[in-house]
Amino acid sequence: MIFAIYNWQPVELTLWQNLVLETKVPVLALLAFLAGFLPMWALHRSVVWSQNRRIRALEASLKNAAMVRQRDTQPTTVTGVDNPVEKAATTPGQTVDPFDAPLVNTEGSASQ
Repeated sequence: MIFAIYNWQPVELTLWQNLVLETKVPVLALLAFLAGFLPMWALHRSVVWSQNRRIRALEASLKNAAMVRQRDTQPTTVTGVDNPVEKAATTPGQTVDPFDAPLVNTEGSASQ
């Protein structure tokens, strides 16, 4: 406001040879400010909009992945017969150490 009050003087701005713009200094300063500010503001808003769209898409995919994981991790009933560790055991309640694998001979018979 102080700049506008003390510089309220007419200026002539020659745009082209036959076109002259006569305006006040504060109006010219405001137009110059808007000419630099508006494109950058529009660019900023478009980047924010794009990033918000990307964030919403990533959040939706994360939510869907969590829903699938939650559905897949619900407990299922497993019988003792379907357990491969118990199948290799000699008795039904006995389990076999998975790191203690039987050795295989070249003839194809297993030995321990």
